[in-house]
Amino acid sequence: MTVGIIPLDVLLGNPERVQPQLSPDGKRLAYVAPLDGVLNVWVGDIGADNYAPVTHDTDRGVQGYAWCYDNKHLLYVQDQAGDENWRIYTVDLDSAEIVDRTPFEGVQAQIIARRKKFPNELLIGLNKDNPQLHDVYHLDLRSGELTKRAENPGFLGWVVDDEFKVRAGIAPQADGGFVLAVRDDEEGEWRPLIVFPADDALVSNPIGFTADGAGMYLVTSVDANAGRLVKMDIATGAVEVLAEDPTYDVVGASVNPDTREPELAFFLKEKLEYVVLDQSIQADMDALRKLQDGDFGLVDRSMDDRTWIVAYDVDNGPVRYYSFDRASKHATFLFDHRSELNDQPLVAMEPFSFKSRDGLEVHGYLSFPIDTPRTKLPTVVNVHGGPWARDSWGFNPEAQWLANRGYLSVQINFRGSIGYGKDYVNAGDKEWGGKMQDDVSDVVQWVIDQGYADPERVCIYGGSYGGYAALVGATFTPELYKCAVALCGPSNLETFILGVPPYWQPMIAMLHRRVGNPETEKDFLWSRSPLSKVDNISIPLFVGHGANDPRVKLAETEQIVEAMKRKGIPYELLVKDDEGHGFVKPENRLDYYRKCEKFLATHLGGRTE
Repeated sequence: MTVGIIPLDVLLGNPERVQPQLSPDGKRLAYVAPLDGVLNVWVGDIGADNYAPVTHDTDRGVQGYAWCYDNKHLLYVQDQAGDENWRIYTVDLDSAEIVDRTPFEGVQAQIIARRKKFPNELLIGLNKDNPQLHDVYHLDLRSGELTKRAENPGFLGWVVDDEFKVRAGIAPQADGGFVLAVRDDEEGEWRPLIVFPADDALVSNPIGFTADGAGMYLVTSVDANAGRLVKMDIATGAVEVLAEDPTYDVVGASVNPDTREPELAFFLKEKLEYVVLDQSIQADMDALRKLQDGDFGLVDRSMDDRTWIVAYDVDNGPVRYYSFDRASKHATFLFDHRSELNDQPLVAMEPFSFKSRDGLEVHGYLSFPIDTPRTKLPTVVNVHGGPWARDSWGFNPEAQWLANRGYLSVQINFRGSIGYGKDYVNAGDKEWGGKMQDDVSDVVQWVIDQGYADPERVCIYGGSYGGYAALVGATFTPELYKCAVALCGPSNLETFILGVPPYWQPMIAMLHRRVGNPETEKDFLWSRSPLSKVDNISIPLFVGHGANDPRVKLAETEQIVEAMKRKGIPYELLVKDDEGHGFVKPENRLDYYRKCEKFLATHLGGRTE
């Protein structure tokens, strides 16, 4: 039997509907869906058939939004052509008026806090006065008045208490660590509460204040290997551990909007697992666990907490959304994020682990083509971005695309990936192009040794850090690969670090510690840069980039392309003038995947649409 081709737009085009959110009063539902091919926000009454668009963007679409607690406004952020200078817009659902609340050129806006006790107010961050730092501003939704609430003394981020007071901030340290600073009120002096040393920095972060403001909930790996959910007394520093695992970090917590107490702690193991911390929701969780298989997520809740919106993520089907009535324990199906996937030949995502060359246990996921013997398959090693991120189980459109086209899709959480404790993430320090890349090379050998992969038909593929890894594969170990695909990947680590956007500058000590310092380690960074070994390229290379990328400048691609030109090395190049770090617009995204698909088919022999 020949498995049907899944159309690219079904897998990788716009979703049908995503991000359902309840109005605070629980009477209306909003979601993001296409309007004339562009993602916009739609709103309707629950139980009625009157959903209509309330935004009318015709360019990059609305990627995310939120209800304001006044039940009258929605807010969303947008940038221009991918430059990441976000502006905050509000939609008045009564008048349909859309207002740009931060109309400042070259300024990045952030949403810092909204609280149900303050329904007509927002706290936002603006780097208007200093491009490197975001000050806190108070926005009155009724008058539109914008007032500076807190001057930034050097913080990366802010924490607001339940009374809407700016009372904590994260300050970077010269060694790459961070200090969590607090104050008793908005007129008080800042003082350190806890130091997150550099070794703990990537697995430690504040969750929020307790309802009375006397304590804070944190995820921290201080005095442990993996990030634990703890409650810290601000006056005494006493710590109570609420949830922990010896190997896996707490990756998130669900906090009750009224009590401000954590109800659930989440661990991302092979699949997502949770621990119930508040027994009052145990019956709800039991009912939801019986509803269907998949990784469960609490997406939204009404202001009275009687109605929840929940999502289930599975590897071989669409994300499914439900409305859940807590009193009756009854769930009502809302929609699939891509209903067409229900009729497509999707594959399972199978966890695996292996020992790297230095004995480290490395984890990942395999997605095999359907109805094909698992031997000598053309293979694509898809390296995730970040690199301080990780791949996880669930619906992954690229894995499904590759498997459907006849390839074994390999995803690897190399050292430096998060979620596996601080020892694992710190093992990636100064190992860009070193042991992090060795893990990728080792997984290639492992799938070959298992008999799964054809050693003559392996591609290395990725975006952002994954794009860098693909360039490293093409230049450092081209003998492992038949071809390479790199999207917005750094080619020269020195120019990459020197070119980061200004609002990354407070994190520069962390980048110096974990990647390298251009001032003191210029030669080292060059030795780990694909550009330094461009002469080694002996395989076809496909490179893509957004012209307005603020994180990895277009020059990173231009440098290696120019070097290949000079040396007569063949390549394919795709630059989108209206994109940034990755391709957001569906026409650009689908053009990229069509060209990738043709490139892979030419060199690995898979199928095309």
